[in-house]
Amino acid sequence: MKKELESRISSAPRTPGVYLMKDASGKVLYVGKAKDLKSRIRAYFGGTDSRAMIPFLVSRISDLEFIVTETEKEALILENNLIKEHRPRYNVYFRDDKAYFNVRVDLNEPFPRFQMVRRPRKDRAKYFGPYPSSASARETLQFLQSLFPLRTCRDAELNGRTRPCLEYQIRRCLAPCVGRIDSEDYLRMVRDGIVFLEGREKKLLGELKKRMTQAAEEMNFEEAAQLRDRIGAIERTLEKQRMVSRTTKDQDIFGLYREGPLIQVCVLLIRSGKILGSQPLPVLKYEGETKDMLSSLLVQYYDSAAEIPQEILIPYSLEDQEIMNEYLEERRGKALSLLVPRRGRGLELLRIAQQNAEHRLKMERKSFEDPEASLPLLMEKLHLRRFPEKIEAFDISNIGGRLAVASMVTFCGGRPWKSGYRRFRIRTVEGADDYAMMYEALKRRYSTGENMPDLIVVDGGKGQLAVALSLLKDLSISGPDVIGLAKERADSVVSGGGVNKSEDRVYLPHKKEALYLSRWPSVLFLLQRIRDEAHRFAVSYHRHLKTKSDFLSQLDNIPGIGAVRKKTLLRYFGDIQKIREAPLEELAAVKGIGKEMGEKIFAFFHEGKDEAPK
Repeated sequence: MKKELESRISSAPRTPGVYLMKDASGKVLYVGKAKDLKSRIRAYFGGTDSRAMIPFLVSRISDLEFIVTETEKEALILENNLIKEHRPRYNVYFRDDKAYFNVRVDLNEPFPRFQMVRRPRKDRAKYFGPYPSSASARETLQFLQSLFPLRTCRDAELNGRTRPCLEYQIRRCLAPCVGRIDSEDYLRMVRDGIVFLEGREKKLLGELKKRMTQAAEEMNFEEAAQLRDRIGAIERTLEKQRMVSRTTKDQDIFGLYREGPLIQVCVLLIRSGKILGSQPLPVLKYEGETKDMLSSLLVQYYDSAAEIPQEILIPYSLEDQEIMNEYLEERRGKALSLLVPRRGRGLELLRIAQQNAEHRLKMERKSFEDPEASLPLLMEKLHLRRFPEKIEAFDISNIGGRLAVASMVTFCGGRPWKSGYRRFRIRTVEGADDYAMMYEALKRRYSTGENMPDLIVVDGGKGQLAVALSLLKDLSISGPDVIGLAKERADSVVSGGGVNKSEDRVYLPHKKEALYLSRWPSVLFLLQRIRDEAHRFAVSYHRHLKTKSDFLSQLDNIPGIGAVRKKTLLRYFGDIQKIREAPLEELAAVKGIGKEMGEKIFAFFHEGKDEAPK
């Protein structure tokens, strides 16, 4: 062990804080927190920490850094921030690029609307969710709209209208835009919708029945009929919902299933005692103890959550469970319980969540083993118009524009189809212009319009995607879907001074933001395999041409020297340098060369030099 490292270990403070373990290049390998930093670090290097990953980690550590905090909770928060900033190899980093859906309503607006959003903001609005999928969130909104005919239009449309829209005509909106309902009555309906989303249906039904009776007594039969229909729809919905808890608590239940380093987590969402759905998280790869992973995951999961429930059930007790509970209560703004159920309904719910996690991981593994199983999910997540049975992918390979080539690989049913592979020597482009090279390769492939694929994948970002779309437009081809698949540069700087890890992203036509597929590993794996195969095929062709060029002898530039004579000369002299230095008589004496050809060879190597033939 280096003296500097020994000094760091011996001088570690006996206080709460965070430690950063670094390799020889200064890269952060692991970030951890501790109640007593000195004691924790000694456990690593003293052999008392029995975790399987420790020997691999310790062997790579060249430096330590300590950040002291006042409390363990501060250390918990700092650890989370540092993991997000450095993304160390030996930490679990939970990144969910596609946020889950929430329903938002802002009661401070004169005529609020319910809308579906991905990322809750710290504003004065109310948020409901998260919903496990866009389908469940849209279904909720559509049901709300059928019960409570509130506006769905944007503020600009609301303020600019002079006559009601079609929504009013089909009785799905009460037209606040043109004053067909006053603000007070409208807000009462909004509050009814909020009560429904909060799961207080009994209170809502009681209030609606009172209003229905009152409207009937006042002989306002049309309003009474509308209220009656609303009551009936709510009661029918309640009959379909499944009560899973004897309490009306909001709960998140974390189910875990592990196979080797792969960990699948599914969160069972229960609101007001009813199951809302199962929320699978991206498959995590982690070599350490599952308990350590769970502790870090909880902080990262709830770090930006709009809603934290009253009760969180987990499968294992945590070393820092008390601190974790305190941190989550602070994030929620109310008391909560972080529990490990041992019996009863809580344990049953935990088993359901674990079963969901096991099923999810096995389905992902099946997709890895059977790429065809990933195609329907690929079509869904990329919003493709056609089922991607046949996929063609393109890549460019060159060095500064020299010996530029393009490759095309074909996958059918998620598997390589070697008969569909093609390679192109770039002919019309001078210099290093990857866009023009891509355009040439695509044009040479699709100019005939024959045997078109369902999906075209170009290696690169928005620029390469724009080239492909432009080419298809020029050729009046509208059939295939097109995407760009790019890899983030490992040294690219992101806002805040962090460094973005190398992570694949997908660019879709007419979409500003890239799509990350880490939540669907089987789809990401398939696209990576296609892209890597196109890259391999392009590089192998480029290397072939480069090798041929590098070994192209100067003899090939001498008129009259073919493959046979070149071979004869190289066999006789051994290398090109000895041929260059040979006298004319020796060249002419080689069998198959003769005096005339010997003079040409000698002249080629000595042209412009003072030395005369001997």
